[in-house]
Amino acid sequence: MEKEQIAELLNLDLQDEHGAIIQYLGHAYGVGEGEVACEIEAIARDEMRHLDWLAEAIVALDGRPSLTRGKMDMTGKTVPDWMGDDVRLEQGAIEQYRQHIEKISEPALKRLLERIVADEIAHQAKFVHFVDKAGRDGLKDIRGGRGDKTAITLNWGVDHEYTVVLQYLFQSYLTPNAEAKKQLGDQAINEMQHMGWLSEELAGSGGMPRLEHSKVELQAKTAEMLKADIEIEKAVIKVYDEAAWETADASLKQLLRRIRDNEKYHVGVFSDILKKEEDR
Repeated sequence: MEKEQIAELLNLDLQDEHGAIIQYLGHAYGVGEGEVACEIEAIARDEMRHLDWLAEAIVALDGRPSLTRGKMDMTGKTVPDWMGDDVRLEQGAIEQYRQHIEKISEPALKRLLERIVADEIAHQAKFVHFVDKAGRDGLKDIRGGRGDKTAITLNWGVDHEYTVVLQYLFQSYLTPNAEAKKQLGDQAINEMQHMGWLSEELAGSGGMPRLEHSKVELQAKTAEMLKADIEIEKAVIKVYDEAAWETADASLKQLLRRIRDNEKYHVGVFSDILKKEEDR
């Protein structure tokens, strides 16, 4: 099989890892605080590692990682239904990975996919357990239809954070600059934390995290990537700062200011790397 064909198969897997991450996070936020939510978020982090491994493998094959979000099922009406949907999503992933393992002859890639399958089997077993546990514990969907200005701002923040998670991750795969690669990957993890904090705040106060992203900027040159990142960070700092001033909720004010200050740090990190890049 040619490198291009292998990269296409891996991109199908990457797309479905992306879909699984969002499906599982949506279910975790909907359940609220507790053991099941924490376990589901841990599974989503495993899927993020899979996405990272697959993206690196695709780049090594001279391919370009796909930003497309793959298979998802968010139609379940109850928490046990959600967990059943997650069981079936894992089964589909296991079957697809096994098909791709059969098609790929390169030993290192086969080992990588076999490693991922082992995780997916463990995840599926967890979700089978959660189907029963959700029913026994009476877990309910805590989300609601809150639509006031603060809820709209929080959902805007979720959208932004989801977008920059993708933007920084995929830029990290594409840049040849080692320092930029590391920092973009690190800041993507921080933005994923922000996405979680905002989604949990929104769901816990009767809102519905939208979990959709906006346009992702993927310029070819590292300097152009960083310039776009700095601009988007400066814009979001202003929004979070204004939202923090407007809210009377002390804990929300503290959260928004914490995220704002994290974003200021990102601007400083990216600006330093940009200066070095332009001085080369």
